[in-house]
Amino acid sequence: MISLNNREKFIKAKIRVGRGIGSGKGKTSGRGVKGQKSRSGVAIKSFEGGQMPLYRRLPKRGFNPISKKMVTVLNLQKIQTYIDKKSIKSGDTINSETLKKLKLINKNSKKLKILGTGEIKSKINIEADLASKSAIEKLEKIGGSLQIKK
Repeated sequence: MISLNNREKFIKAKIRVGRGIGSGKGKTSGRGVKGQKSRSGVAIKSFEGGQMPLYRRLPKRGFNPISKKMVTVLNLQKIQTYIDKKSIKSGDTINSETLKKLKLINKNSKKLKILGTGEIKSKINIEADLASKSAIEKLEKIGGSLQIKK
């Protein structure tokens, strides 16, 4: 808290422009001579004389991270529905390449993560980059396997 005896240090006198030569801020009041900026009511922050302004020439980036990790998440329940629909054969080894070929995951995805939501009945072998503990437990319980790539 500011004590009352130190108050004078904080209160600074406002510069009164246009009050004569002797003040040092007389005549043009520190605005230079002529031109748009010497007049009142000027707002030309990003105006470039009619040229397309820089902030409009550059592409919008917003909240899209440039180096985002494209990780596809697949639940065991979803894998089971693919097996039931016969998109995937139960004996095959499932990895990101085979899923991309079958167009079951996005072609731009870099990594595949297996999550343990839902039940899986078929015995399958999965090759993924990441996996949850519950997914590993459920696959091993039914006799399937999950290899995690380094």
